[in-house]
Parts: sequence; structure tokens; C-alpha cells
Amino acid sequence: MTGTGPFATLAAARRSVRGFRPDPVPRAVVEHLLETARTAPSGANLQPGKFIALTGAPLRTLIDDLAAAIDTNRPGVKQYSYFPDPMPPHLKARQRAAGFALYAALGIDRRDLDGRRAQFRQNYRFFDAPVGIVVTIDRRMGAGCYLDLGMALQTFLLAATDAGLAACGIGALATYGDVVHQSLALPPDDLVICGLALGHEDTAHPANKTRTDRAPLAEYAEFRGFAS
Repeated sequence: MTGTGPFATLAAARRSVRGFRPDPVPRAVVEHLLETARTAPSGANLQPGKFIALTGAPLRTLIDDLAAAIDTNRPGVKQYSYFPDPMPPHLKARQRAAGFALYAALGIDRRDLDGRRAQFRQNYRFFDAPVGIVVTIDRRMGAGCYLDLGMALQTFLLAATDAGLAACGIGALATYGDVVHQSLALPPDDLVICGLALGHEDTAHPANKTRTDRAPLAEYAEFRGFAS
């Protein structure tokens, strides 16, 4: 039995978009999406995390600061651990499959290291979306607050899809968290968690032709005590 209601349709429609049209997104629309994101569950109603929405000159400044750091070979400074270390083989296989699918859609050969690096740098341009959002959390928050922030992020992404917009999470932004911190003059206790690219999908962009598979139910779920 599979869900066929409006929410199931919306959830299935959401995907990561990495090619955008330049059309601006009005502030009122971004505000609505962020207010919707805050309806996500939150333990003790702490509502952790902040969203810094950028467009125009402020977004361009951040992108330029990130480009300068990369061009001068500034080492990345991760402000929190994103991936397991070491990465288990089955998860590494998923990561590689997703990457190879994207590169294939873009016509980048697996051995084309320069092409792959150039594409990865698009993360730090927010994939040329008209709106870039930097997501932070107070470093004093407990691990459970990261779960709450994750639910708010997913609610934002679903709300964007529902509004006819496209979006993509950018975990790579945390690799240069110190650059973002300096560029935006963030408070000392704020950690850069990720970025979000937001705008209208460029349906002709080859990066948007890729789709990732999800693990089968039996791989991640158990059912106990059910009659059938």
C-alpha cells in the first residue's frame, strides 16, 4: 500500500535542484516559507537554529568571499561533523552513486577531476540561485536540537516545493564555516550548519535531470507485533 494523498504527492515531488533561473523571489514569499518551516516539531518548543536569507549584493559578497578562500587554497574548517569517519562501505557506495549520476548528467567523466571540482564549486555559488540562505545553530545546543533543526529544514523544502519553487540543501557550506562566519559577521556562538539555494527551477539545466534512489523499506525499518 502506498500513499496517494496530497502530502505523499508533495513529498515525492520534492528533490534537490541545482540549476535555477535568475528570476527573483520576493521577500514576502521567503518570509512565508520560513514561517512555515517554524511549524515543525520542536522539543520543549526551543525552536533552535537561524536562517539568514540573502539576495542581490549581500549574496554576491558571500559568494565572492567563498571564491577567494578557495582560490587561495585556504583550508576548510568544519564547525561540526557531518559524515561518519570512516565512512562505511555501503554508505560510501550511495555517496558515489549520487555523485556519478550528477556528473554523468552534466557530461563530466569520472576521471575528469577538474570538471568535478568545478561542479563542486557550484555549491559555494548557491548554484546561481537568486536566494541563498545560511542556516546556523547555537553551538551550546544539545544534539537533539539538530534533529529539530532538521525537521524545520525539511518543512522549508516541502513548503518551497508546494509554492512552485525549487531548492537544494548545501551541506558543503559548513566546510568553509569560518569564511561564512566572518563574511556575515555572525555571533561567536553560531555554527554554520548548511546553506539553502532557493529559486525557480531551470528545467533545461542538465543537473536537474538526475534522480537519486532511496533505500528499500526492509533495509531501514522493522515491524513487530503487527497482525499482517
